Amino acid sequence: MAADHTPDTPLKPDTPQARSPLAPLSEVRGCRLVDLPEHTDPRGSLTVIEGGRQLGFRVERVFYVHGVPSHVARGLHAHRELNEFIVAVSGSFVVTVDDGTSRARVPLDRPGRALHIEPHLWTEFTDFSADAICLVLASAPYDPDDYLYDYTEFEEFVRGART
Repeated sequence: MAADHTPDTPLKPDTPQARSPLAPLSEVRGCRLVDLPEHTDPRGSLTVIEGGRQLGFRVERVFYVHGVPSHVARGLHAHRELNEFIVAVSGSFVVTVDDGTSRARVPLDRPGRALHIEPHLWTEFTDFSADAICLVLASAPYDPDDYLYDYTEFEEFVRGART
């Protein structure tokens, strides 16, 4: 997600990453969809996220993003070390994940499904519904040095990390 201090960014459909072809999520390294246990009865539903089961990391920070206009993109960065677990607790939005080679669009539209994003993935959050609330469980406190905001710098970083 966007750094705590980064303003919303209007969509720019002509960026290099927006023009590259999409692949199935299974071809993008470092991310996976997770179906969360849901318990429903006449009183409503309860969805569970537990460390050691759905999460592969210890949660050090929790934040949520809401009130995002539908024409605005969030994220537009990668992390050097941070893991994130993304849930649409209300409404819907689309997460585009890009590992420097393949990219995929992942709609998140229900609280029973999460997206685990490992380090070294470029992310873009778009198409927010009016009622969208994006919950993020993160593996570390906010660290501005962990962010890569320039896509070309990100590509160079992942090439170096793979060698």
